Amino acid sequence: MSQRAMYESENIENQETLVNEAWVDYSAYSKSQFLDDLEQRLKHFMLRCVRVCRALPNEFDAQHFGHQLIRSSSSAAANFRAVCRGRSQKEFFAKLSVTLEELDESLFWLETLVFTEIVPNHRLHSLIDEGYQLLKILSKSRKTVSD
Repeated sequence: MSQRAMYESENIENQETLVNEAWVDYSAYSKSQFLDDLEQRLKHFMLRCVRVCRALPNEFDAQHFGHQLIRSSSSAAANFRAVCRGRSQKEFFAKLSVTLEELDESLFWLETLVFTEIVPNHRLHSLIDEGYQLLKILSKSRKTVSD
């Protein structure tokens, strides 16, 4: 059995702790409830990314991709906090754009982990799906602000 296959069988419990996020209907939410919920979802997304990185093998490529994933996912969550404190519509738009860039980069690193066969697709599918849901919600929010 290869080292990567041994790693996958040994760390299955670590990967199974990743929580599936449910789709939320925001139509009945106030603006502050909407922002609070998105902030929590981005924090959970970051936490799930950290858990993935902790379970990665000690190979150089896996650790490099993991560090990049932690950096971008934590930056997305931190920048969204700044979005919530935006003083003007232009500042809100600009900070939301940075959040979107960092979230998109996080998705790139998650997809890279799958593409390079470091982590099997089925392990990261729900996390990648959550990232794309957040990306769509935030993109729509940015479009609404710009209109």
